[in-house]
Amino acid sequence: METISIAGGGIAGLALAACLDQDRFEVSVTEQRPELPAVGTVLAMWPNAQRALGKVGVLAEARAVSPVIGSGSIRNAAGEPWITVNGGQMFGISRVDLLRLLDAAVPDSVRRTTGRVHAVPSGASLVVGADGVHSAVRRGTWGERTAARPTPYLAVRGTLPVPVRPEHVGEYWGRGDLFGIAAAAAGTNWYASYRSDQGADGIDVASALEQARIRYAGHTNAIREVLAKATPERSLVQGIWTTPRLRSFVRGKVVLIGDAAHAMTPNLGRGACEALVDAVTLAELLNALPVEEALRSYNRQRRLRTQLLGLASSALMRLALMENAQPLRDRLLTLARRPKARTAVVTGSAS
Repeated sequence: METISIAGGGIAGLALAACLDQDRFEVSVTEQRPELPAVGTVLAMWPNAQRALGKVGVLAEARAVSPVIGSGSIRNAAGEPWITVNGGQMFGISRVDLLRLLDAAVPDSVRRTTGRVHAVPSGASLVVGADGVHSAVRRGTWGERTAARPTPYLAVRGTLPVPVRPEHVGEYWGRGDLFGIAAAAAGTNWYASYRSDQGADGIDVASALEQARIRYAGHTNAIREVLAKATPERSLVQGIWTTPRLRSFVRGKVVLIGDAAHAMTPNLGRGACEALVDAVTLAELLNALPVEEALRSYNRQRRLRTQLLGLASSALMRLALMENAQPLRDRLLTLARRPKARTAVVTGSAS
């Protein structure tokens, strides 16, 4: 029996472990987190991610605990809508709920280990780096030049135990900042991003919330009301990091999936979705083909697509967070405004 060692028990790692053929592979998962998180933001599930959840076997359960995203508007900082978008049947699932469902889908035969991955695991037929944007597997195999790269922006996110007001749903673009409001199963999901000198690590949630209240003090009441109710206990703050584009997601008997392979900015809301698709695609190929052939096919199917999405997400971030060109952007979007709703890209659900 061939052995597969999965470094990382997040979205990508758990989905992969749930889908691998247990009669063919002896699977182990190493995760530094001893238990599932208690706080998490809402993740938009695009159609490709919903298909992946169906293959894992948890789509019905995911839909049952997740509101449909519905319609929302991209607005200026004063709350005036530019474009109304329709998310169709996309839904937003709490990261906590998604991890819980994926964790429950992993067979009992999978060996679980708790601990931080500091180096590439040895002794396995195949090592899967699913250990996130700061992947030790990626740096250990591809070199330190592939270390994660910080952006100058913070992501501050949270939920409120109060119903979302439909007229406030959407994303607000200001001068060098954005703010999003959406439905969550427990009430309201919100997220903010802006340039900050607080650094990318070790950020105190309470001070980040206070900074956000100051930053958005001149924005629409909808934003100020959300931030006034936000608490550190129901909020998260992180620096936004990305990974350099790799020439291949495969090197020898090591393969990368999820953020370890292609961490992108959260502006398209595709990070978690593509991690799920990575995992299901890799599992299906490994279950059906010899390992080397499966890895070549996975790399062909997933590398270019995810890297293009990463480029698109970065471009959208630059548009949303414009500073010097913000007045011109606002004038152009105002001129382009149309009265009827469009079916279009739904932005901003964090990954």
